[in-house]
Amino acid sequence: MEKLDENGLNKSSRILLLIGILFVAINLRPALSSIGPLVDMIRQDIGVSEAMLGLLTTLPLIAFGVISTITPLFTKRFGIGNTLLGALVLLTFGILIRSLGGIFALYFGTILLGIAIAFGNVLIPALIKRNFPHKAGLVTSLYSGIMSLGAAVAAGLSFPLANQLNLGWKGSLAIWSVLAILALMIWIPNVKRINRTPPRRSFADAMKKLSGSLLVWRLALYMGLQSFAFYLILAWLPEILIDRGYDPTYAGWMLSLSQATGIAGAILIPIWAGSRKDQRLVISVLVALEVLSLIGLLIPQMGWIELWVGLNGMVLGGTFGLALLLIVLRSGDAETAAELSGIVQSIGYLIAATGLFIAGVIFDLTEVWDYALTLLIGVAIIKLIMGIGVGKDRKV
Repeated sequence: MEKLDENGLNKSSRILLLIGILFVAINLRPALSSIGPLVDMIRQDIGVSEAMLGLLTTLPLIAFGVISTITPLFTKRFGIGNTLLGALVLLTFGILIRSLGGIFALYFGTILLGIAIAFGNVLIPALIKRNFPHKAGLVTSLYSGIMSLGAAVAAGLSFPLANQLNLGWKGSLAIWSVLAILALMIWIPNVKRINRTPPRRSFADAMKKLSGSLLVWRLALYMGLQSFAFYLILAWLPEILIDRGYDPTYAGWMLSLSQATGIAGAILIPIWAGSRKDQRLVISVLVALEVLSLIGLLIPQMGWIELWVGLNGMVLGGTFGLALLLIVLRSGDAETAAELSGIVQSIGYLIAATGLFIAGVIFDLTEVWDYALTLLIGVAIIKLIMGIGVGKDRKV
């Protein structure tokens, strides 16, 4: 008789669950990364400012911030499996509505898909803690790596789909609903593999205890500053390069390069960090490399744009994977992981949302992107200070 784990699953069931998790993961970035290369086409079609275009990436982050905190309410009521199922349905509808055209559909669909992605962001770390606690580093690396892969492919194909294949920006955005539908079909059989367990405490009690922890706030700020940098580059890197004279196709592929090297970082860094009890060295190395890459981008006369973009992407991908792993490592069980993931990502993404809007406004006022890159250097230094506090081996 095949041996079952503590959740009543055999080896083949765990593999199928992992495949389901990875298919959910690959859908958590394309709807966001596909926007950046298309902003110029969208601006010309419907006529909106840089700040309003920044809102297209800011709205999902606001949704992340609002929904992340209350996600445990849904899991305590419906379970993790069913909540993720509903999120995939909502994601599909959000992508399709956003692709209908017009300002209302564009922004309303963006809000819907942002809500859907928020559920996935919060619940995957909880599933990893629940079903793969002894392989958290490896599974987190696979999860964050596949997310980066989805972001890279969408960023690279977005403009060619719209231009070379004549799909337009609407068709280019709509194509990612196919991937969401595929994930939905694969996830449905996995719902029954996730046993629902009665909650040990109320949502209010959990939030009260977590919000009083200094470690939680440091982790939230680390996640927020990481997301601040990641989404600012995701949203504005093509515009930064186009403003410096590069053509849109090259700018789109540089964003793709950033996301592609992010795959390597997202895979390697959690494995490295997961093999250590203390993650402070990993955090320090990542911040040093990030500052170096930003200085390279800030001084275009240095050349080597591909090197700085690639290095920055690797660092941001690795930092994202590390932030997710820290949620798993600092949690004692799956319920705590879901609650911690919710509050950390809620605070974190609200911080990130302000950054995108601020960067767009700064450019509208100054018409120079150097200020945004300088801002990111400051963010990296604060991230180091917060990271040192959460890198120690301890539980929430």
